[in-house]
Amino acid sequence: MLDVSVAYNRYKFLGHEFLTWLWYMIETDTQKLLDPKAELDDMFIGNRIVLENSSHNRDEMITIKGDGAGLEEGVIALQKGAKVTEINLVVKAGENEWRFNLKGESLNIGGLKSPETGRVESVEDVEGAVLEKIYLYEKAVDLTNYAYQQFIKSRVSPEWETSIVQNISKWIQQASKG
Repeated sequence: MLDVSVAYNRYKFLGHEFLTWLWYMIETDTQKLLDPKAELDDMFIGNRIVLENSSHNRDEMITIKGDGAGLEEGVIALQKGAKVTEINLVVKAGENEWRFNLKGESLNIGGLKSPETGRVESVEDVEGAVLEKIYLYEKAVDLTNYAYQQFIKSRVSPEWETSIVQNISKWIQQASKG
């Protein structure tokens, strides 16, 4: 039986690849990330991204945070072999907006800010407000699941090695120039 901590460390690279791929997809083809059934309009990187570079027998963490912060340092880190370990995402559907952090090694969602729910004016409204909040939280989980499904389909396809990795490399090179 595989120890949980061993499995965690052995397979966390997959989550880091997922978040790196997610950044690439957000920059190049966001619509493929949005489940057509979910009626979402847009997804973009919020105010925080964390990268880790474990090459050359040393761990280097790069954190970019702040509203309006440029991602140039992150692109440079990608050029040096870093992978995204945590990302803050913003997802929009009409007037509604979700903001949350996604950790690569565990795919945990944290800091979730969902759209406002209706006002609770009486005791009878409490149950409806709770159910609405649960529904809004599930939307963030569903979005993450859908994006991860798209990643896994790409990751196990023959195109991963023949074209997707090369396209990500080209994107990194172009982003660093531009």
